[in-house]
Amino acid sequence: MKRKDFLKVGVLGGAMAGLGVGVSACKPGKQKAVAKKAEPGDFELDEITVGQLQDAIKSGKYTSESVTKMYLDRIHEIDKNGPTLNTVIELNPDAVDIARQLDQERAQGKIRGPLHGVPIMIKDNIDTADKMMTTAGALAMVGNIAGKDSFIARKLRDAGAVILAKTNLSEWANFRSTHSSSGWSGRGGQTRNPNVLSRNPCGSSSGSGAGASANLCTIAIGTETDGSIVCPSSLNGVVGVKPTVGLWSRSGIIPISHSQDTPGPMARTVRDAAILLGALTGVDPRDPATSDSKGHSYTDYTQFLDPNGLKGARIGIARNFKGFNKDTEDIFDASIEAMKKAGAVIVDPANIEPKEKGGGDAEFQVLLYEFKADLNKYLKTANPDIKVRTLKDIIEFNKEHKAESMPYFGQDILIMAEKKGPLTEKAYHEALAKSHRVSRDEGIDATMKKYNLDAIVAPTAGPAWTTDVINGDHDTGGSSSPAAMAGYPDITVPAGYIYDLPVGISFFGSAWSEPKLLKYAYAFEQATKARRKPAFRPDIGLPKPENKNA
Repeated sequence: MKRKDFLKVGVLGGAMAGLGVGVSACKPGKQKAVAKKAEPGDFELDEITVGQLQDAIKSGKYTSESVTKMYLDRIHEIDKNGPTLNTVIELNPDAVDIARQLDQERAQGKIRGPLHGVPIMIKDNIDTADKMMTTAGALAMVGNIAGKDSFIARKLRDAGAVILAKTNLSEWANFRSTHSSSGWSGRGGQTRNPNVLSRNPCGSSSGSGAGASANLCTIAIGTETDGSIVCPSSLNGVVGVKPTVGLWSRSGIIPISHSQDTPGPMARTVRDAAILLGALTGVDPRDPATSDSKGHSYTDYTQFLDPNGLKGARIGIARNFKGFNKDTEDIFDASIEAMKKAGAVIVDPANIEPKEKGGGDAEFQVLLYEFKADLNKYLKTANPDIKVRTLKDIIEFNKEHKAESMPYFGQDILIMAEKKGPLTEKAYHEALAKSHRVSRDEGIDATMKKYNLDAIVAPTAGPAWTTDVINGDHDTGGSSSPAAMAGYPDITVPAGYIYDLPVGISFFGSAWSEPKLLKYAYAFEQATKARRKPAFRPDIGLPKPENKNA
């Protein structure tokens, strides 16, 4: 999350600044220069989709075991020994055995669904009851091997997916410091953007976005509180789906906020994201928010994908998000023209302008309160081998291990959260009510009603900034906050490139509107086909000066 923006005036009524980002640094003693071995060779599975993979396995060209081994080899080549992307924080030592078992099931005629045998990477804040740890990238959590799967990990296994690895992330999901760098964690070091290695992958789902983009897995899963799926998806050049809160369960996920947290798909295509989205829906008794999804969720979202889906759709253009450069705005304008050409009815502008100011500060207060309460609850049931059992313990651990845990930035957000009282306090309830009022009643819902819209569109974020361990993240604009605060869906799709840096646009709308948003996002994707595989360039070179004497 873009914690610096919590503390300054933002977009919604002058107050809803985008969160969800962060910046970067490398692990002490393990820092590596950007590798000279950039632009690695082509990979046999480059840009393969779930459907193509299933067809290839069905034909006998591949097995799940052979595909899993190919991805593992590519991770070693690219992630560790080549451009050193640092997307993977831990490999699943049982991945090949799991894939082999799924091949045996297939041979016996049992196919669990479209994800059967598909290698997927998940973020290192999602519990898996296996040999991998769940740490949120924090050294204080090393040794936390879950005794029970998270709900979505269990659903992945039931669907026949191969959990290939856990991905690196911004430590504590970017909720540690107002001056942190996205993609850096004490345990995993710095994640790099595979498009241009000197640039930041955004966060907090940095490894999931970079890994999916770099073709180190078929699909990935991230989590978002505000921007942590859509920003790394945009900056790395993939599709990201931040679902309505409650569509996917959060049980067994290291939390920030029960009001805003949600996991979601990060994929190279809208169709693959839709396949994964449907596979992991369901009511979970461990997460009360999922009860609201009854009657609103689907197990197959691909049924809504229509290449002509924009025809007749009323799309509102939110022009009042700030911080984007001219190139980003040009890509956005070209995207609007593409939607017009595809038959959309464009309402421009359709700005989200709540009457009440101060939404961003209200949101931050909610997150501080809920982080303390929700994390302390999670830690009570964490692996007994870890010594930290409260947020206060974590703060003390970081102080005692300052050189390793805090080499580049501190823990001021953790300290602010620790000072908060219980969730019964009046200040918390007032902040929560305001956050919802500004983002829902006076925000997205009001805008949708005022202009009779089917969806709202805005630039997701600007291009990736240079990773800067001294100053932290550099704001390049963002539009994640309205949907994040409201708990509403937000889907980002690649829209274009600035030099070699991808830029996405976001489709968002009211609660449970995933079917519509996926339809529009898919139609836009098919009309533009902006996504391209990353080039692994070390840096962006300035264009050669024009020779006026030639």
